Amino acid sequence: MGVGPSPAAGSSSAAGSLLGSDRTRSGERCPTSVDRAVEQALALVGSHSSGAPHSPDQPHSPDQPHSPDQPHSADQPHSTGRPRPADEPAAAPRSLPPDRDAGAAHAHGQDGHQDGHQQEHRQRHSVSWQEARALAVRAGQAVEVRAGRLPLDQALGHVLAEPLVALTDLPSFDTSAMDGWVVSGPGPWNIREVTEAGDKKRAGAGPSRDLGILAGRSTPATLPDGDAVRIATGARIPAEANAVIRSEHAHVDEAKGLLHAKHQVLPGQDIRPRGQECRAGDQLMPAGALVTPAVLGLAAAAGYDALVVVPRPRVDVLVLGDELLTGGLPHDGLIRDALGPMIGPWLRALGAEVSAPQRLGDDAAALRRVLTTSDADLVITTGGTAAGPVDHVHPVLAEIGAELLVDGVAARPGHPMLLARLKKEDAAAVSSSSRGGARGGGPYLVGLPGNPLAAVSGLLTLAEPLLRGLSGREPEAPYRAVVRDEVHGHPHDTRLVPVVHRAGGRSNGPGSGYGGGGAGTGSGAEYVVPLHYSGPAMLRGVAAADGLAVVPPGGVRSGTGVEILDLPWASAMPWTEGCFT
Repeated sequence: MGVGPSPAAGSSSAAGSLLGSDRTRSGERCPTSVDRAVEQALALVGSHSSGAPHSPDQPHSPDQPHSPDQPHSADQPHSTGRPRPADEPAAAPRSLPPDRDAGAAHAHGQDGHQDGHQQEHRQRHSVSWQEARALAVRAGQAVEVRAGRLPLDQALGHVLAEPLVALTDLPSFDTSAMDGWVVSGPGPWNIREVTEAGDKKRAGAGPSRDLGILAGRSTPATLPDGDAVRIATGARIPAEANAVIRSEHAHVDEAKGLLHAKHQVLPGQDIRPRGQECRAGDQLMPAGALVTPAVLGLAAAAGYDALVVVPRPRVDVLVLGDELLTGGLPHDGLIRDALGPMIGPWLRALGAEVSAPQRLGDDAAALRRVLTTSDADLVITTGGTAAGPVDHVHPVLAEIGAELLVDGVAARPGHPMLLARLKKEDAAAVSSSSRGGARGGGPYLVGLPGNPLAAVSGLLTLAEPLLRGLSGREPEAPYRAVVRDEVHGHPHDTRLVPVVHRAGGRSNGPGSGYGGGGAGTGSGAEYVVPLHYSGPAMLRGVAAADGLAVVPPGGVRSGTGVEILDLPWASAMPWTEGCFT
């Protein structure tokens, strides 16, 4: 097959174009931490592309560093030292992938030399986890956001493309906040009745059905000074009325037809004045806000029948690998496909519109065909991103001239993850002109490693921030939490470790660090507990987790604050450790 543009050129030009976009959709923007991280990424790429030879004393590290539930190996440093400062760039990994023999890079002959050169080239362009995530943020923000109008019953889960502005005052007239009596002037008050026909008359003037003033009726007549009328919650306040007395705070003297208040009556009490919540023209929600059920209710109250929203990004999922089964038990070297059932729902939870997974096996021609005909905004591939004999993602991307924005990340698990953008002319031109193709350009592609937890790492590192940009949302603000236990780190790479949140104030036993006399933050504070089963091929830990802790090179000690990546369903999960800690 043909050889496409150099990955180095692709990385540099594509990342440079992202840096060159120094405007947001709303105007000029100042350099941010994201910008600085991207600049560091480019500097790192530039230094690695200088052709510096591989350092002989650089350690080769397996994909999964030592963890508490794995035995310590003599060739794997057990590092729990000081975390690397935030402004100190992490060293790029120099090791070959664990599924590739180190000697293969030095094989004799043209094929061996070419494979070794491509592998070394890819490894030189790995970037730090922070830089990779920053580039994904900028890639999503660089795409022009389109908008469309949807009726309220179809807008749930979309993102507002323009601010939600009140079309009317809320409330649009003075209304009663309670069931009770609306009064005018000082008491006691003469009770007037409102009949079904709407006539008012003195109490005791003959049999009638006293309905009072009901919600949804036309403007009631002026209430004379010294009079009182029953009123329902939400009903219009008659002119000249000055207060509402709750039913339980009133006493009716039926013999005299008088109403007495049990408590002091203050002017305006239990009346919602017109415009109390907002005035027409007030901004209720900003552009970029997620349309939740509450937003739908607010929009309806403010007079909207439809909302202008950003279409959900469309995603194609390509499952690669001949060894995968879609049903039954593993047998004869075949294993169950864990990513096909997981990736689609995960992406939907991130706000994407996801097509059914396409299972391509290890077929380079099929992969090329799908990539050059997709009209999606984003293509997700699972597996095939390393350098094995049937790992076709890199060769196919080179053949079709894709731009590599991120080609390997110094993160464990998941270091073979990648981010690329396909050429517009290679995507489905007709379909992309109407909607697909990443809003007018070629689709983005996020290549996930085949190991399940490594794929989750790629989803949260690259796909999640990219999708936020494609859907018109701002990057998620990072937050930190304290880890209860010491977390071992990789000597050079960032680790993403499944954790579960816990509220402080409970004793966890002697030596736990929380209520047990050990190190930590003390009682009352929220913290996270690292979970076992965090190897790259494992899902047991992340299935019980509500987030991933971003552990810097070298690891962290108990009581240290780390950045947390929430899982999409974290807010719906109870905070419990279960049997995984």
